[in-house]
Amino acid sequence: MSTWQEVLKQRSISSLDSLAERFGAEQFPELDRLRQAAENFEFRISPAMVDLIKEPNDPIWRQYVPTVQELEVVDGVVDSLNEDEDSPVPNITHRYPDRALFLVSPVCASYCRFCTRRRKVGDPEKIPLSQFESAFQYLESHAEIRDVILSGGDPLLLSDRRLEAILIRLRAIPHLQIIRIGSRVPCHLPERITPELCDLLKRFHPLFLNTHFNHPDELTPAAVHGLGMLADAGIPLGCQTVLLRGVNDTPEVMTKLMHGLLMARVRPYYIYMADQVAGGEHFRTTVETGLRIMKALRGWTSGLAIPAFVIDAPGGGGKIPLLPEYVESFNEDEVVLRNFKGERYVYRQPRELVTVGGRITDPEYDLQPDFELPKSRKRAPRTPKQP
Repeated sequence: MSTWQEVLKQRSISSLDSLAERFGAEQFPELDRLRQAAENFEFRISPAMVDLIKEPNDPIWRQYVPTVQELEVVDGVVDSLNEDEDSPVPNITHRYPDRALFLVSPVCASYCRFCTRRRKVGDPEKIPLSQFESAFQYLESHAEIRDVILSGGDPLLLSDRRLEAILIRLRAIPHLQIIRIGSRVPCHLPERITPELCDLLKRFHPLFLNTHFNHPDELTPAAVHGLGMLADAGIPLGCQTVLLRGVNDTPEVMTKLMHGLLMARVRPYYIYMADQVAGGEHFRTTVETGLRIMKALRGWTSGLAIPAFVIDAPGGGGKIPLLPEYVESFNEDEVVLRNFKGERYVYRQPRELVTVGGRITDPEYDLQPDFELPKSRKRAPRTPKQP
């Protein structure tokens, strides 16, 4: 057994009794109901995350420890993103025109209590490793798919041998240009990032890895070291963060996380609104909370540290970007803007341009740009509007 597998098996917390022994039984007054919550969705906290918990109900605890709030379903949906409806064959979700999601692992090093896929993650019968052939055949027969995202569960909990077999098969499909891996292993189990794994992954470029950090404390020295090994292997790294109540729902925490990611050579990619998933409703903030965070980032820190803020639309609508209001008004003459400081600016809309002899000109303002239009774009002269 590999060292990372031993660490995961021997030092993880995977029962409420072990949790109570570590942090005190008084932290679990509703133990019977907590057992029900733990039975509804897989429960495991990896050693790296256990070691980060400073006290009950801190940002790390909230992400991984079951709570009776998981049993209180108000408007949550079991398959909140309607992935199963867009699944033509087992383990494949094909929603966007040129890319597909391929579930290749049913297990995670730690199980996030806000998990969108909690209906099936942790259950090998619902993410069957024995039914990959139909998935490969689907990808082979759909030439419009140029980008495949490996997910699960966590793909990096597969053995090197099994992961290599999947990547070899995918790289044999001519129209697949990009392979992406979604993994929380750099955060949850940095021991898994080995030189052998990095050597394996870099054989299959262009290969991207989107990891998932939700709080700056998760960027431990071990995690940063693992991310550095992946970056040194030429693997572009991105981070998909979920906005979570009581975890990272302030500008200060989110800014510190974004800065820490950049220092670890990880490009912030998305901040997601927490999905409307049954069992995870207590993690949700208002959309306004996310917009305030984005407003605190935009202009006040490097553009490299600013991810896209999105809602993955319930019912399978896909990712919809959200932005604070920077446009105050606009018409055919001007756009009125507010910058990150709230200061007002006016941007003039372009005048109607006409061409004379292939040259752009605006008779009203007597502008004569010194360049020629390409022949395919030359237009007949127009009579300028009268004032």
